[in-house]
Amino acid sequence: MTERTDHSTGAPGTAGPGAAEPGTGAVADQPTASHATPPAPVPYQVLPAPYAGSVGGPVGWPYAPRTNTLAIVSLVTGFCCSIAAVITGHIALGQIRRTGEAGRGLAITGLVLGYVSLGFAALMLVILLFFTAAFGAILTGVANSTSSLGSVEPPVVEAASGQTGAAYLDDGYLQVGIGAAVVDLYIDPMCPYCGQFDIANGDTLAAMVDDGTITLRLHPLTFLDQASQGSEYSTRASAALTCQAAINPESTLDYLAALFLNQPAEGTTGLSDDELVALSSGSAPIADCVASERYQGWSQQNTDAALTGPIPGADISSIQGTPTVLVNGSQYSGPINDPQALADFIHGATV
Repeated sequence: MTERTDHSTGAPGTAGPGAAEPGTGAVADQPTASHATPPAPVPYQVLPAPYAGSVGGPVGWPYAPRTNTLAIVSLVTGFCCSIAAVITGHIALGQIRRTGEAGRGLAITGLVLGYVSLGFAALMLVILLFFTAAFGAILTGVANSTSSLGSVEPPVVEAASGQTGAAYLDDGYLQVGIGAAVVDLYIDPMCPYCGQFDIANGDTLAAMVDDGTITLRLHPLTFLDQASQGSEYSTRASAALTCQAAINPESTLDYLAALFLNQPAEGTTGLSDDELVALSSGSAPIADCVASERYQGWSQQNTDAALTGPIPGADISSIQGTPTVLVNGSQYSGPINDPQALADFIHGATV
């Protein structure tokens, strides 16, 4: 214990300031106000974490990170400049990862708009190239077709006079027989009525040729070219018949019968040149003659002459349709499928 000058120990229970002096009853002097003990300081309190301040901001206010500028640029250019949107969008995402700035959603939206626009532009470019190539191919085909049509040489017109086999080229007909009655038969190889006429009357006429009753003159026409889808079947078949008459005159009527037995329907392309050649039963081939188109022009010229007239020695001025039969210049007007009626008309014309 510390001994005090008043001989007290200062132990607990001893008199303190203001207490009476022991044994005297006197009160000790009170300390003055200026010597009062100051209050203990309040400990420093740390604010809770959610309200703590951050660098550059006042304590107690939350901090909102700024939006990345390139992210905004990417979003805006996504509507008008896809390449710029893609470039700035990728740069913005990289900056956002490093700095923690806001705007990731804006940058991604700009990227999506940019890539969608680029994809659409690429698709339109592919479509444009496709249609450009297709249109170019069409123009090339048309040009080639025009060039081909312009470069095709016209059919060879047999510039011959007199007779080649059974073909009387100057007179415009194919002749078989030397009978007194002259029968002129105008036919078109694609004409269905001509086919019916030949099937019904072909054998009768052939018999009259063989027995010397008639001279049969065939006039193969070509006016039904328009009914063969551009293949000019009537011209090709008429020329093939003329080839047969010129090269194999003895088989002229056989070839005519084969043409009508294998007659194509109107509105089709008809038989090919190879098929026309295959109909020949003559001893000499007609393939080269058919391939050269030797008598196509001749057949067309005869058609023009028959349709415009005049018809020499006939009681009609021009041919109006097929089949047309003239016997010594008089036109047969009976049924085309009645061989007896035709035979009677021929015999009557010879009397």
